[in-house]
Amino acid sequence: ARSGISILMVEQNARQALKRADNAHILETGEIVRSGTGAELAGDDAVKAAEKALAVKASDPAAKKALAEAYLKRGVALTEARQYASALGDYRRTIKYDPENKEAKEWIDKIVMIYDGMNKSYPKEGEEPPPLPFTKK
Repeated sequence: ARSGISILMVEQNARQALKRADNAHILETGEIVRSGTGAELAGDDAVKAAEKALAVKASDPAAKKALAEAYLKRGVALTEARQYASALGDYRRTIKYDPENKEAKEWIDKIVMIYDGMNKSYPKEGEEPPPLPFTKK
């Protein structure tokens, strides 16, 4: 159960720290340069790493699958942050690299239903906004 206690953790292994953090701040030379949930910050790094790996081995099925997984995980984090338009883009990118991904297809349908329920049009493929920028504190 949550008790309302904050903990300051200083860790060199960012991936491990972000897995455990509800909220995180990234410091460079003593200044906060990025803030967000642990999942959001970890998701960006995972996507960047997977994109680099695919750039090196463009036809490697394992690299495509890894990039699809990274997009899916970041999409879930964006959905939890209610950034539906950006999440929709990540789910669509998941399908691009893993066309049979059921979870991404289900999330796309759910987000479209959310937009329809609000009588709003959802972004067309390729027109999704990037995730909201992380705030500099």
